[in-house]
Amino acid sequence: MDDTVITAIATAGSQLAVLAAKETATQVSNRFQAIRQKKTYEELCNSYEELINELVAERAQAIAIAQAYKSELNRYEITDEDIVHLQNTVGRALDILKSFSPDSDFSNFENFKSLLSVDTLKAMQLLGFDYKKAIGDPLTEVCADAIRANLGQKQSTANRNNQKKRN
Repeated sequence: MDDTVITAIATAGSQLAVLAAKETATQVSNRFQAIRQKKTYEELCNSYEELINELVAERAQAIAIAQAYKSELNRYEITDEDIVHLQNTVGRALDILKSFSPDSDFSNFENFKSLLSVDTLKAMQLLGFDYKKAIGDPLTEVCADAIRANLGQKQSTANRNNQKKRN
């Protein structure tokens, strides 16, 4: 995990600890007893309204913390349907890359495609494997390199053709 992920999880965890340490139920009970001692109707209404607003704010904070945890979990969790989609997409992407540079050795990529099974990826996921970093980043680099190489060949051919026309 990178530092930003650890920081996000630590921040959410500390916020959750603060929220849990407030002992909301005990405080609410104590405040209800204190509110009952109020003499006027207006004081009662204001106190109850204040208490309700605090509880709503704490609930919203708890939901935000839970969503932050869920967001971090979703970065690493991948469903069976996602894996099947990944298998198909990576297979097609590798075939496209082959067409860009037919002289390149893609035997390792075929081995890579065979690793994309539900069982393998689920096991790796349970061990904390970061798919985006391990698979996505290298594929992005390979694709960018193939495009640069392909465009470079076309540009050098176009430059040679332009020079021939001038001569």
